[in-house]
Amino acid sequence: MDSTFAAYGMPGEPGTGAFWAAAKGPAAVPSQDGWTVLFLWRGSPASLHFESWSEPVALRRWEETDCWYAEVAMPARLRVTYWLVSDGAAYADPFNPVGAGGDRSIAATPDAPDQPHWPAVGADDVLPLPRVRLRWISEGLNGLGGKLGGRRRTVRVHPAGGGGPIVLLLDGDDWLHLHPAMTAFDSAVSRGDLPPVTLVFLPVLDRGAEFGCRPELWEAVRDELLPLVTESGVTADAGRLVVAGQSLGGLSAVYAALEFPGLVSRVACQSGSFWWTPAAPGLADPLGGPVGGVVAERLRRRPDLSGLRVAFDLGEHEPRMLPHGELVETLAAEAGATVQVSRSPAGHDRASWRHALLRDVAWALRDSRE
Repeated sequence: MDSTFAAYGMPGEPGTGAFWAAAKGPAAVPSQDGWTVLFLWRGSPASLHFESWSEPVALRRWEETDCWYAEVAMPARLRVTYWLVSDGAAYADPFNPVGAGGDRSIAATPDAPDQPHWPAVGADDVLPLPRVRLRWISEGLNGLGGKLGGRRRTVRVHPAGGGGPIVLLLDGDDWLHLHPAMTAFDSAVSRGDLPPVTLVFLPVLDRGAEFGCRPELWEAVRDELLPLVTESGVTADAGRLVVAGQSLGGLSAVYAALEFPGLVSRVACQSGSFWWTPAAPGLADPLGGPVGGVVAERLRRRPDLSGLRVAFDLGEHEPRMLPHGELVETLAAEAGATVQVSRSPAGHDRASWRHALLRDVAWALRDSRE
């Protein structure tokens, strides 16, 4: 009866002390279309939840034991954030040493590429924080309905390798508290995969308001935030600014390059939400609207993008994003931008964007003649 678990390298009677002592997860075995991955939970009923790749999965109980499990079919080359919900609370996987914050874990199929420079972090680990903290109270963001202006934000700044060009990380709190970007950038710089840079972690209070295609955020970044950074005493070159964003953040980064070319000329964009139009967030199917959204509409006017260097990355496992991304990539290149296009073993998930973030920032900082 224990053959289900023995196939994953866990022999013994499920629910016994010996079984739990050897338990590990997630564990994978090959299947015809990729992998079957075993997730375990001990105790009360639970369900398995994924960042964006799959609908929740109910765990099954093994006979009358305290062992709950799910066997999940996963495609080849996938890295995904997940968590378990039991008795209404979310938990990281207690059998998985790789976490993303206190109640999230990261699973990767055996064929998923490594992510150099990103250390494995447990759910209970506290990530290091940059020493430099800037208090930013923006007046310019008052234009976004008055909800965001005048609110204090703590913007962390880290000079990796002593500092250099500014890398503005949108959704900065995620890169501080869930994924150890400071450590990863330090490692990449020390090993020569990146030049010294100054990381600026921009916290967001309302993603929908701030990352929609409106000018207020970028006016505030230009007029308020970047002067704070350059006057802080940290080595920071705002003239070689790289904006790095994912999802709505990627949309906002490309919008900034189109509307504020004197400010933003280097972009690292992962899974940009190029389906976005002002009406899309309220639709039942936001991705079902005009292909490329307002960014494609803007690009069809053929702006001169000869000064723009932009890296686009999209996940292999987010097919509905593909038409939107492909159109924006093509139109940007036709408008004269220097474009790099890649497809990562990813869904719409920050755990999968991590390698692309380092790689694409490095590319964005190369001389355009290389």
